[in-house]
Amino acid sequence: MAKRAPEPEKRPGFFSQIKSLFRFTREVYPWLPWAQIGILIGGILIGLVVGYLIPPFQIWSLILWAVTGLMLGVLGSLFLMTRLSTTAMYKKIDGMPGATGHILSTSLGRKWQASETPVGINPKTQEAVYRAIGRGGIVVVGEGARGRLTRLINEERSKAQRVANGVPVNVYYVGHGDDDVTIADLSKTIKKLPTAIDKTTMAAVIRRIDSVSQSVSSLPIPKGIDPTKVRAQRPR
Repeated sequence: MAKRAPEPEKRPGFFSQIKSLFRFTREVYPWLPWAQIGILIGGILIGLVVGYLIPPFQIWSLILWAVTGLMLGVLGSLFLMTRLSTTAMYKKIDGMPGATGHILSTSLGRKWQASETPVGINPKTQEAVYRAIGRGGIVVVGEGARGRLTRLINEERSKAQRVANGVPVNVYYVGHGDDDVTIADLSKTIKKLPTAIDKTTMAAVIRRIDSVSQSVSSLPIPKGIDPTKVRAQRPR
């Protein structure tokens, strides 16, 4: 007998995603439910005031405006939760090994290409170096103590400069020092880089670097970042 094709994995529904996002965000911001209730009440009150002030005054008109205010309050509370969930995610992963790779691989957009797997790593201390290539050039990001990252950073920068001559190479360190970039500001900092190369050059640089890059798949990749646990799925 022919084997039955495996059933496609069911994705969580809209309300299930909303519930997961709410729980995730509330763990970091316990006051979220009270803020959302306040927004809902404020929306209803605004609707009632508008309905009362706009002539002619009628009960059904007042009710319609109250419902309109409630809908606006729902949108406002969802917007607040969505914005706070991003901040909550950054707070949860800040300082965790592998956080840099998670941000680079999920937050840079189409103009950049990066992997959550480090291009260089110290197996003993878990200091790691990540790389992103985009319209702004090449970005090398160090995660861990600066002193122990020096060799890894210099190796990756030299390799990039050797195979992509003329393409700018920017180096950042993730942390909270004076010259460091926080994990929350990493993607914004990279996206602000001015355009330095076109799409054709970018594709060529990616091919060149990939051809000379050594595989690090056998190295112990830092554990601790599980996107399914760190960031709740957003409703679509």
